[in-house]
Amino acid sequence: MTSYPNSDIIKTMTFKRDKIKYVRDRAKARYEKGTACFICDTDQNLEFHHYHTLTPLFNKWVLKNKVDVSTEEALLAVRDRFISEHEDELYKETVTLCKPHHMKLHSLYGKDPPLSTAEKQKRWTSIQRDKNGLTME
Repeated sequence: MTSYPNSDIIKTMTFKRDKIKYVRDRAKARYEKGTACFICDTDQNLEFHHYHTLTPLFNKWVLKNKVDVSTEEALLAVRDRFISEHEDELYKETVTLCKPHHMKLHSLYGKDPPLSTAEKQKRWTSIQRDKNGLTME
């Protein structure tokens, strides 16, 4: 697993709210949540899951690009750039899950799963779907 020095950089700043929510709120308008859980096909209590977890993805991008996110204004100034550079991770590398399956996935991979687990998460959701007798369309 790759470790990024100061990967908690955005957690150490003082903001009115969680830093990643500024990015998530901006990106949310374009999320295309499905109408049923990918695993069990229920249409109840649906949630949107990113295989590439937003917080570590953003932390990695901040460090790689050496962008300033030390203030709310600085974060707001760079979030559109981050979103445009991560279209696939934010909008295509995602899945709709019911709350129980979403919680199960996070119980296996953690609250903020490492980016290196994205393919494993996809495999897990596909295996669970197969176990429920659903086929890929």
